[in-house]
Amino acid sequence: MARYPLNLPSELKREAEDWASRQGVSLNQFILWAVSEKVGALNQQLDDPDFPQITYRRGASGLPAPVIRGTQIRVQTIAVAAETWQWTPEEISHEYGLTLPQVKEALAFYEAHRREIETYIEAEANLAVDDSG
Repeated sequence: MARYPLNLPSELKREAEDWASRQGVSLNQFILWAVSEKVGALNQQLDDPDFPQITYRRGASGLPAPVIRGTQIRVQTIAVAAETWQWTPEEISHEYGLTLPQVKEALAFYEAHRREIETYIEAEANLAVDDSG
């Protein structure tokens, strides 16, 4: 593994440390994860540049699914909370430990990519039915 000296602005370092703590990892692990996530996204060219808070991560099925950047929270989870459970963005933010801008961007992404997200939701619902019976 190569070493690379990194100078971060104080505020960015503090925020990165906060996020690393929330994720239960060291700052070094968080930075490695963030850089890996970004390079992977750029290589896949899946990210929509209009939604910088949303990236794609491969799930258990091996298929890429949109998630809120820096979290494991899928956009479809936010969509279900808003559409099915009728939660407000503020309620979603509180329940999932997200900022209001993250929730609003996830909901905007859902509106822009509704067919894709609804396909994920339907596939998951079908899996649940198959597993139960």
